[in-house]
Order: sequence, then structure tokens, then C-alpha cells
Amino acid sequence: MSSIDAKAANAADIDQQIGLLFETSWEVCNKVGGIYAVLSTKARVLSQQFGDRLIFIGPDDETPSPYFKERKTILKSVASKLHLPWGIRVRSGRWNIPGSPQVLLVHPGDTQKHLPEIYGKVWERFGVDSLHAYGDYDESCAFAVATAIVMKEVASVLKVEHSKVLAHFNEWTTGMGLLYLEMEMPEASTVFTTHATSIGRSICGNGKPLYEYFHQYNGDQMAHELNMESKHSLEKAAAHAADCFTTVSEVTARECEQLLQKRPDVVTPNGFEPDFVPRTVKYNRLRRDGRQRLLDIARAFTGKDYDDSTFIMATSGRHEYRNKGLDLFLDTVAEIGRRQTSGNDVLAFVLVPGWTDRPSETLLNVMSGNAAWNSSDLYLTHSLHNEGSDEVCVRMRQLRNQGKLEYAKIIYVPCYLDGSDGIVQISYYDLLPALDLTIFPSYYEPWGYTPLESVAFGVPTITDDKAGFGQWVLDNFQNGIDNCGVCVVDRSDTNYAEACNTIATAAVALETASPNARRHARNMAFLTSAKTDWKYFIIHYDEAFRIALEKRNKRTLGSKF
Repeated sequence: MSSIDAKAANAADIDQQIGLLFETSWEVCNKVGGIYAVLSTKARVLSQQFGDRLIFIGPDDETPSPYFKERKTILKSVASKLHLPWGIRVRSGRWNIPGSPQVLLVHPGDTQKHLPEIYGKVWERFGVDSLHAYGDYDESCAFAVATAIVMKEVASVLKVEHSKVLAHFNEWTTGMGLLYLEMEMPEASTVFTTHATSIGRSICGNGKPLYEYFHQYNGDQMAHELNMESKHSLEKAAAHAADCFTTVSEVTARECEQLLQKRPDVVTPNGFEPDFVPRTVKYNRLRRDGRQRLLDIARAFTGKDYDDSTFIMATSGRHEYRNKGLDLFLDTVAEIGRRQTSGNDVLAFVLVPGWTDRPSETLLNVMSGNAAWNSSDLYLTHSLHNEGSDEVCVRMRQLRNQGKLEYAKIIYVPCYLDGSDGIVQISYYDLLPALDLTIFPSYYEPWGYTPLESVAFGVPTITDDKAGFGQWVLDNFQNGIDNCGVCVVDRSDTNYAEACNTIATAAVALETASPNARRHARNMAFLTSAKTDWKYFIIHYDEAFRIALEKRNKRTLGSKF
């Protein structure tokens, strides 16, 4: 039997053993960060495999969502028959993404009032320290427990044996649900995925060197030092209790082994759904319209007309200044401007949500022709509640005051690009084709969905070897924008200036390249992204499900004697 046939047989065997496959995350039908992209692009392949046995579960804040469609499915009648305690409520429908999987949105009701009792039981059983909880801990745990209760009730109403239920929990935010399900429905199989350890992210976010002293870090000790005991202990307990523990890259697998004291059973790298990428005619239209909008914004800020030869680059992602490499991106743009010799205008956009107040009225008036251009010390599309302390704003002002942004202009768009931000008015995926280059020099990046999204949309990208995606590129392609549409640079605790120079060199090479060379780079990006199709990566989830089922069988068999 060939390896392909063996994998197919393995998947078929798994299909027979799973009567219901639940997957829950705070980002189901809730576009917050990279996990949304992971789940939404994976959904069609899973739907093809499991059909309506697949049910995603997300949070319900009872506000209209463009990603959720209330439709009549089998879950509609099921939802009305659920006996849910504590005022827990559910809405059923379909997720408005390729594959249109069934989804339940769960409102936890009064679950939070019952958390102290649950925390006590989870402390006794799993050693989870909830005494030091703060911030979003209680809210996340209430949602997670409610999802576990819903899973058990749905299985009962559908008369699916508990031993044929597999529940997949993502991130520490759902970890309490896994532990609760373990106590209340131990016959079910569980998978837990961490997309980034909470303590690893915190170490980096607090400016500590992760890599130079990596093997000297103790997760429990650092959690105490950084006031992360509750989240860390919950994540650690879920990783150890799950029938199968997974993470998204070998980079993060090593981190889990060191900080959670648990080596993941499977590494499940993130793929992409090609149907998210528009076909040629629409793609070209999006590229034209997106570029025009970005050039219009730049014109309103600078009073200068920009033509289509303008080189447009960007970074995006979560607002984590050091972790996401926003510091390095800004300094690199300044270096690119210093080296700029082609005569082309260079625009750099920071597409990173901040603490947004409202769209800039001055900018809107200039763009609508109701006001003349007025010079500003900061190209900021939306006012911020914390403009004086926002790290991107602070560094932009420093660079401009130092005269380092004369040739390369930085424009900060501190909002979610959902098509209704008031300024750009184009969603992120529809804007991506407009870019000539993206740069994601993250210091901490378990996978790196933003560079993967870029190549999927034919945009050459620069990332680094601390990102799981960057390592995947190095393992599978010859490094370089000319070779695969991706340049992977080395990042360490001590080579900031070197990394800045390397990124600037690669960016300037593309900016000064001929039109044919740029088209070649875009084609190479498309070819690389083709290898990330979920149909190639879903086998890792099949392996995770197989391990979970086998572990459950051993666990429940042992409990009978």
C-alpha cells in the first residue's frame, strides 16, 4: 500500500469512528486575529470530509455578524430541544465561508456566576490556579464551559454515543471547556491546539530575550513573575489533559516542550483555502481599485500626486509592537527611503488595529475636496484614544523629526479593514492585491498567517526564521523573492540592525526591479502558496484525530478495570 493510500485509509477509518466533530474557538464567526483565518480557510476541507457531522462553536454577543447566517439546518430543531442550564443560549446557522459549515453561536448566560465552584473542581482535578485571574480570564472560561455543556447536550439530542464525539479546543481561551468536558463527558475524545503559548508571548511582549536564554526559562516561574499564573496554568493543564495536544509549527512545539513541559503530539501547520483568492478579472480590478484608494489617501496627506509606478508596501496583524516586528518595520522603511535611488515614490502602510476613536475628519474633508491639504506631523487615518502613547505613533514622529521619512512615507491605518472603517472602505483581503510587497519581521510568530495570506494573493513577502511559516519556506524552497516570492531573514536577540539592513536590501531590490521581474516575483508567490492548500495539510489533523481516538480508547478502557 502506497503512503497516499495509507493516508486515505487512515482518514476513512477516522471518519467511521467520529459521529460528531466539534471545533470551538473565540474566533469562530468572530474575526479578531489569525486564528479566524486558520479556521475559516480550513473549514471547507473538513466539511468535505465530515459533512454536517462537523459543527463549529463560537461566541454570541447577539449583534449581527456578516460571517454568520441563521439558516434552517438540522441544528435548528436540535437547538430548540437542548436543556441548557444557567441561561445559556444558542443560535444555529452556517458560517459564511467556503464550505458553509454548520455553526452554533453560544451565549454563556449566567455561567460566570457558577465559575467559582467550577474553578474549585478544576483546581482539585487539574491544578489550575484561577485565584490570580484578571482581565478576560473569567469571560473566556464562562464561554468555554458553556460550549462544553452545549456539546454534551447536542450529542444527547442527536443520540450520538459519547465515545463517537471528538471535541477540538483552540487556545487557552477554550481550555476550561476541555477540562470541564473531561469531567462531565470523559468518553469523548479531545484535541487541544495552542497557536502561541500565553507565557511565550508574554515573555517577548515584556521585552525579555526569548531565544538567547530559551533553555533556561521555566514556564511556571515566568508565569509568576509576569502575573500570568491563571492563563498559563490553564493552558498547561489543557495541554496535558487533552487526548491529543497540537501546535502549528516546530518553532512553537519546542516552546511548548520548554514552557508547558509537554511536547505536542502532532504539529499541524496552517494551510490556506484557494477560493478566498479572486480570479484574474476580479483580481486585476481589486488591484487597480485598491491602489487608487491608497494613492488617494497618500495624496490627501502629502499634497503630492502619485502615479502607478509608486511602490506600495505594508505590514499588518495584531498590535504587538515588538512581537509583530512593528519596530523593525518602521526602521526598515526609513532605511529603504535612505537607499531609494529609482525615483519611484515609496509608500508604507501600517495596517494594524489600535485603540481607534474615529476616522480623521481632516483627512475625510481633504479627500472629499471640502478642505485643502494641510501638512501634518503624523499620517494617521483615524484618531486614537492614546495617540500620545501609541508606540507606532511615537516612533513615526521620531523618524519624521529626524528627517528619515523624506523619501519613504509611512501611513498608519489603525483599524480593522472590514470594508466599513470610514477611510479605506476596502476589506483586508480585497486590499492585498494592491500591494507590491509585505514585510512581517516578527520577533515572536508561532506560524505567521499574514505572510502566507500575502503569497496566496500573489504579493511577495519578507518574513523571518522565527516564524513557523518562514521555517516552512526554508525547508521546502530556495530562499529569496526571485525564487519563491518569499525572503526569509534571520532574527535573533542581538541582530536587529543586521535584520533591518537585510530586509531593506531585499525590498529595494524589488522596488528597483523591472516590471517583468516584479511580475515574476508575484508569480513565484502564487506558486509557493499553491503548496499551502489545506488539501496537503489536512493529513496532520487526521493524525491528531487518530491519536485522540486511540488515547481515549486506552483511557476509557483502563477506567473500566
